[in-house]
Amino acid sequence: MQPIFQTPKSVLSAALVVLLSVPSMAQVVRTADPEKRGLSRSEFPRTIKIADNVYGYEDFHSAGMTTVSMFVVGNDGVLLADGQGSPAATQKLLDAIAKVTPKPLKWYVVASDHGDHTAGNSVLPKDITYIVSPFSRQQLKMTAPAMAGDRQVIDIGGMEVQALNLGRAHTGGDLVVYLPKQKILFMSEVYLNRVFPAMRSAYPSEWNAVLSWALQMDVAHYIPGHGFIEDPKVAREELVEYQRALRAVIAEVTRLHKAGVPVEEAVKQANWGPYADWYIAAQQGPIAVRKIYDELDGKLK
Repeated sequence: MQPIFQTPKSVLSAALVVLLSVPSMAQVVRTADPEKRGLSRSEFPRTIKIADNVYGYEDFHSAGMTTVSMFVVGNDGVLLADGQGSPAATQKLLDAIAKVTPKPLKWYVVASDHGDHTAGNSVLPKDITYIVSPFSRQQLKMTAPAMAGDRQVIDIGGMEVQALNLGRAHTGGDLVVYLPKQKILFMSEVYLNRVFPAMRSAYPSEWNAVLSWALQMDVAHYIPGHGFIEDPKVAREELVEYQRALRAVIAEVTRLHKAGVPVEEAVKQANWGPYADWYIAAQQGPIAVRKIYDELDGKLK
């Protein structure tokens, strides 16, 4: 199959039918902005083959960037990590899975409990097995049992999938999904590829530690929860850059806090340097300032 950016738009418009390959490094534009990548809304949603029996799925978020889900096909059924932001959008995801395999969807990992990943969960099969952290279970008011520890292994038939809680990051209940044989790590909202660090419900310093932990794992391919699925080499480079961005944001706000700048004045003064043009920076910058001030003032529990 032709690479993504050489595939005719007439073919790409049938996104639920066509499986795309991960773009090569030569084709990558380092941005979360679809338009700057030369992509249009008519090309989404799209299913991307990451490895044998492992697929990414990109669809548009209301903010204009993509929301990424991942599904894994085992001998006994399909495991899905994260849904989409509405019943209609999640139904499109289910339709895309059905184009790949007739096997039933049996497991669902709540990697992020935010609405842009969970608001469509009502269309999931009623007998699906949820894997969810205690925090996310409480946030979503779920009746399904929560994980008992920081690691749950799911055998989907001939393939092992691990749901891991590496710590608090973008939310209080973040999970990542690890495929040890394939060395693939779906990071959900722990990794927002070229998206300004969004901190509405984040734990900034702990998030930095989680990224360090992920980078030390035996992983060949990191998959983000927003932005684009990249070639494995680019994906790691972008995860490193994402940690740099997070650290730069924390450092800038800490500088203002130490200088005694009031929080609302800090919102005006904050200088994000090279990260000022990252996706949704204008929207998320003020939120990050207030959240980091809360952490520095000991208000995060």
